[in-house]
Amino acid sequence: MDYKVLASPEELKELESLSQDAFKKIPEDEKNSEYIAAESLTYFADVWRRLTKNKLTVFGMIILLIVIIFAILGPIISGYTYDGQDLMMRNALPSLQHFFGTDKFGRDIFTRVCYGARISLTIGFSAALINLVIGTVYGGISGYVGGRVDLIMMRLVDILYAIPSTMYVILIMVVLGANMYSVLVGICISSWVGMARLVRNQVLTLKQQEFAMAAKVLGASHRRILFKHLIINSMGPIIVNFTFMVPSAIFTEAYLSFIGVGISAPMASWGTLAQDARPLLDSYPIQMVWPVVAICITMFALNFVGDGLTEALDPKKK
Repeated sequence: MDYKVLASPEELKELESLSQDAFKKIPEDEKNSEYIAAESLTYFADVWRRLTKNKLTVFGMIILLIVIIFAILGPIISGYTYDGQDLMMRNALPSLQHFFGTDKFGRDIFTRVCYGARISLTIGFSAALINLVIGTVYGGISGYVGGRVDLIMMRLVDILYAIPSTMYVILIMVVLGANMYSVLVGICISSWVGMARLVRNQVLTLKQQEFAMAAKVLGASHRRILFKHLIINSMGPIIVNFTFMVPSAIFTEAYLSFIGVGISAPMASWGTLAQDARPLLDSYPIQMVWPVVAICITMFALNFVGDGLTEALDPKKK
């Protein structure tokens, strides 16, 4: 049995008017009323935007930039050389002629602090960069290959980690002499093991992900999968660890120079300056203040930058 719904002429007119209203063109000014404009950002642009929102990180970058500028332009401003002696001006207090005063040989401390910044920053960034390359490649290969290769490579890392790094440095300094390159080699010979462990753990986790499996199924080479897919996706923790390796290397060099096995005279690193000022600590304590303050300021600046990168590169904190 068929049923038909009958409508009155008034109801039909009402339905027709409703259909016309439903398909009526909206005004031009209302077309984008619900449109939400969002700027398209790349990954690194988003990291930089989040990084600059952190006030402590921006402050750290500014301080680090100032230290670098003084390291480059400081000797030009002072007009003195780092080894120029004036025995008539020994242990002078800070003045317009010598901004930080002079040491026991009449050498300008401001100039020596600026040259010390060159040596300390060069050792810090160079050691961190070398450790970054060695640790990333070594840890990436260990985690990607796995099995017996991973076991052997990690046992070698454990052996290097168990021996104090100071012993490496002292032995190398005896063989190569007390200079910047021997300190750099001594710092780098075992400092990369932390980076290797970090990269290995990241690669072990990421190689089981779908994108790595898809790359392997599509016929990508092992080298491409490791460096183009796995390590690239581990760059966040790697960069953060790199920023913390720089102050660690600077502090290690300062410590070695302070105990007398680092940079040799007349070259001046911050540790060397502190070591030279130690005998005069009772009579001229101001000479100890300048290198210690320079080390502390640089350490704080680098740690502020490292903390900011930790937050900016963490996807969970977006």
